Amino acid sequence: VQLQASGGGLVQAGGSLRLSCGVSGMNFKISRMNWYRQAPGKQRELVASIFSTGATNYTDSVKGRFTISRDNARRIVTLQMNSLKPDDTAKYFCNTNIYNVDRWGQGTQVTVSS
Repeated sequence: VQLQASGGGLVQAGGSLRLSCGVSGMNFKISRMNWYRQAPGKQRELVASIFSTGATNYTDSVKGRFTISRDNARRIVTLQMNSLKPDDTAKYFCNTNIYNVDRWGQGTQVTVSS
């Protein structure tokens, strides 16, 4: 199983970024896919999830600003991040869980300047 994240960078507050995670080696279309983030000195936090049905969940702090989506044909999960705030600065990881084992991408850094 491989998860390859991309799309991070440096952006000013109020700006937007789009993260993508390409997935291989698993049955993507039946899997719940997640985006986590971890800021320095903080615990890793679940940001957004998308289920095989297309249903989504978001942590409260990103509701209305972030959108998670999936393309089953291309095996990609995307996190569109709008109205970014300095508090969104973190390393972002895509994640899935297969047979109770967490699989992680390598992470991509998002830095939001004030």
